[in-house]
Amino acid sequence: MKWHEILIRYGELTTKGRNRKQFITRLRENLRFSFADIPDMKIRAERDRMYISSDKDEDMDELIKRLPTVFGIHSFSPVAKCEPTLDAMKELAINIMKSIDTDGKTFKVNAKRSDKRFPLDTYELQLEMGGHVLSNIPNLHVQMKEPEIELRIEVREHAVYMMVEVIPGAGGLPVGANGKALLLLSGGIDSPVAGYYMMKRGVRIEAIHFFSPPYTSDRSLEKVKDLAERMSRFGANVRLHIIPFTEIQQVIQQQVPENVTMTSTRRMMMKISDAVREEIGATAIVTGENLGQVASQTLESLAAINEVTSTPILRPLITYDKLEIIDVARKIYTYDISIRPYEDCCTVFTPASPKTKPKLEKVVYYESFTDFDEMIKKAVQNREIHTFPKQKQDEFADLL
Repeated sequence: MKWHEILIRYGELTTKGRNRKQFITRLRENLRFSFADIPDMKIRAERDRMYISSDKDEDMDELIKRLPTVFGIHSFSPVAKCEPTLDAMKELAINIMKSIDTDGKTFKVNAKRSDKRFPLDTYELQLEMGGHVLSNIPNLHVQMKEPEIELRIEVREHAVYMMVEVIPGAGGLPVGANGKALLLLSGGIDSPVAGYYMMKRGVRIEAIHFFSPPYTSDRSLEKVKDLAERMSRFGANVRLHIIPFTEIQQVIQQQVPENVTMTSTRRMMMKISDAVREEIGATAIVTGENLGQVASQTLESLAAINEVTSTPILRPLITYDKLEIIDVARKIYTYDISIRPYEDCCTVFTPASPKTKPKLEKVVYYESFTDFDEMIKKAVQNREIHTFPKQKQDEFADLL
């Protein structure tokens, strides 16, 4: 099926007031970023909808395939066009209906006559087109209220535009419309899902990962990079900050009683994250923590971890059931990456009997015997930064 353009519906963006234009502009920029590999793509934005197109059929197919991952889009419809004659309209309508599953479905025709010079009025056009479709498409039934298929026809001055399929979008707000936050990306199942939900609310994400070689392997780091690459497909690039964490973890294991090492580890992670957050100009820290899932995620543990910073710590999964999180991870294609059997620095050093209700004053007391500030500063300064998606390299470039 040859499509002329794709109609994009904003959804939640239409509820915005005076700043609606800013959200629409952000969506347009994110689309250009997401489809930078389609240089011929054209975008036309209007108050309540947006149109994108390309002269190449293969580009249009690729746009339709990838649009559902871009936040800020409620739904979209591929649109075909023909000359404003009844014969051309009938031929196009049949071609469109044959491109979808119609067997046993209900349908109706919804016509809009923007060009009032067209010889048939709206009611006559709907009758003519509906009758033609019914006589050519078997096992199709008319239903005027909430049909399964709605053939929409708009007659304009120089052409007629038709659409039938309404494809759900990712919803939410365009990434970057609600500021920037730093995500603690562990490599597990939860944190990528937390990042996904924040991006859906328009937050641009940078990620931070704590790497402790030789206790954690290069394969565990590669897993985290693959997760960052996957998250960059939701409409914006993702920078990943890799923190050398071995020295700090070793000192914690030596200086802090075993049953509160996890609490101290998380506190040091939070201090480092806060320093990086300030440096990159982010407003909040995001984690994939889920209330009561492990010892470090009880209310008492979270309170002890929070104590090291006044920065807002956002936990979008705090009330989620683990199975719900897994379902979302599968939906966004991070699950198979997350379950690769390579441990992160937290799971490697998990104590046998961690405190579920650590006393803050005791944790602070144990930490006071070591000057962690210098180690934290060193870890921040020595971090590696990677940007995703990775640019594809020309395999023949070295030969030139």
